[in-house]
Amino acid sequence: MVAIMTGMDTEAPAPPTRRPVRQLLAASVGNAVEWYDWYAYTFLATYIADQVFPESADNSLVPLLSTFAVFAVGFFMRPVGGLLMGAIADRRGRRAALTVTILLMGGSSLLVGLTPTYAAAGVLAPVVLVLARLLQGLSVGGEFAASTTFLVESAGPGRRGLFSSFQYVSTTAGQLVASGIATLLVDTLSEERMNGWGWRVPFVFGAVLSLVGFWIRQGAQETRSSAQQRAPRPALFEALRRHPRESLLICGITAGGTIAYYTWTSYLPTYAELNAGVAKSDALLAGTISLAFFGLLQPLGGMLSDRFGRRPPLLFFGVGFALLSVPLLHSLRDSFAVLLLVQCAGMVLLTGFTSISAAVNAEVFPPRVRAAGIGFPYSLTVALFGGTAPYVGTLFKDLGHAGLFPWYVAVLCLLSSLVYLRLPETAHKELER
Repeated sequence: MVAIMTGMDTEAPAPPTRRPVRQLLAASVGNAVEWYDWYAYTFLATYIADQVFPESADNSLVPLLSTFAVFAVGFFMRPVGGLLMGAIADRRGRRAALTVTILLMGGSSLLVGLTPTYAAAGVLAPVVLVLARLLQGLSVGGEFAASTTFLVESAGPGRRGLFSSFQYVSTTAGQLVASGIATLLVDTLSEERMNGWGWRVPFVFGAVLSLVGFWIRQGAQETRSSAQQRAPRPALFEALRRHPRESLLICGITAGGTIAYYTWTSYLPTYAELNAGVAKSDALLAGTISLAFFGLLQPLGGMLSDRFGRRPPLLFFGVGFALLSVPLLHSLRDSFAVLLLVQCAGMVLLTGFTSISAAVNAEVFPPRVRAAGIGFPYSLTVALFGGTAPYVGTLFKDLGHAGLFPWYVAVLCLLSSLVYLRLPETAHKELER
């Protein structure tokens, strides 16, 4: 299918990796560490807002809006990371790119943990935070491009969906640890200690974890075929120039998935606090439990797609969210049980996208430009729709139109569903390597 779409000749595939379990471990542990660092910011956003941004006498939401704006700024570095680190993966190898990304993430996480308060450093405080988030965005954009390619190319015949699912198994594990640590700190430390030093602990811990991930990745086997290693190196923008249709296809596949993913896995605790009056500790606990449930679903979704194809689960996700986003989000009230049910219902639908997105993306591009081809359009779409989700949701609330946000999610998922209807089936075709 890839050869037909791109007009390129297929070559004999590279032999399967000799140690698939170790490949999964190298990708998954490093990826979990990456996303732990990234998501710790989201779960502790309200504490960062209080310490790093000045309060407004007119609007108490201004510091939180500023914090989510920095969250979005980090996302806009992700396309750059996807392009640059994807180019490294296509030119130097997948393992080389994965090594660079995890070192970048460790350094930037440490920088967040050491960010001074506004009271101590004035405007320098948000400047340091923005710099740290820019570096994190560069790292995460490159991580997705390299690890997606690495995972799918490590898979044996008929197992690409299963291997693909570990992209979000490990992402969820990182989120889960970040959410769990945030919940533990909130429950055990006083508000004064959380605002003083407690919110910094997860970021310093993340920097240490990055060194562990770096060590594990040193033993990974390169998945780029020997023929690709001998071939001339691709130009930086070759994927965009030679494969514009495939690049647009990645955007269409991702738009609905990313807004639903970041709404349900990252923003929903804050959304529930702002719009339904749910206590902060209850919101974090519900998020932690639903994330664990979500992680367990991923391999099942991947295996089902290997057997029945990629299009059915994608449509299950897209149509499901288009129909149910509004009633689910409007049903939230000041109840832990209701919030947990809403989150888990969304996680079931979301699995149709997350468990196979890595496989679907990798099956679109040829190996020569696969990492960069995936990384840039995917990360750009995530930046436009996923990274802005917390900011847009909070802004709707600030403007007095909080009820519009669920419709925003539903419309994007409907548009992606139209793309899924026309998507060629690739589950049972051989992956070009």
